[in-house]
Amino acid sequence: MTDTSAGTTHRRTLRWQQARVVSVRDETPTARTLRLALPDPRPHLPGQHYVVRLTAPDGYTASRAYSVASAPDGTNEVELTVERLPDGEVSEYLHDVAEPGDELEVRGPIGGGFFAWTGDTPALLVGGGSGVVPLMAMLRHARAIGRPDLVRLVVSARTGADLYYADELAGPETTVVLTRADLPGRPRGRLTADDLAPLVRADEVVFVCGSPAFCDGVTDLLAAVGVPVGAIRTERFGPSG
Repeated sequence: MTDTSAGTTHRRTLRWQQARVVSVRDETPTARTLRLALPDPRPHLPGQHYVVRLTAPDGYTASRAYSVASAPDGTNEVELTVERLPDGEVSEYLHDVAEPGDELEVRGPIGGGFFAWTGDTPALLVGGGSGVVPLMAMLRHARAIGRPDLVRLVVSARTGADLYYADELAGPETTVVLTRADLPGRPRGRLTADDLAPLVRADEVVFVCGSPAFCDGVTDLLAAVGVPVGAIRTERFGPSG
């Protein structure tokens, strides 16, 4: 979910289309990934998003934006990961009602000014909570092209049960930090400068995604370990019910 609108790819030419739900997968008790087949697929970049619009029988509509979690793979399918929010008009429907075979009205891909990353330059990725979604698209893309060495992904979550894409967060290119549970070799606690310092490389961009407080805190940590402010890109996520 993203609240940013900076950087739009062909916004004026994008039309609503009826996507078919191919599969659903629960990532955590409050996060679900929907894989959608698009009748009019368009190439997307990691970090872009789609808008999902629901229309009630009386004509009332509700729409929300959700980040693409899948890597650009040249197919007509994309994955969106949706955090369920209390009383969320769209997120509750996507969690409780949507199932394979259903159709959803979507528009996208939208965005690109922040994450215009094509997988050919190294980057450090730092995500908090649902902020990991667009970063996972970047990691998946790097792995898909056989260059996982291009990125290092740092993920912060409350507990293991809150960790998105847990099965994919193994390997030397990923670091997991839990704030409310211990991990082997690392006690519970927030991300620290000591966590980030070994991962920082000179002359590369750092992408940070999460809540405003998370982004601000990580930016301070990165500056403390010598990352120039101009090399830090932040995207602040807000509730998108």
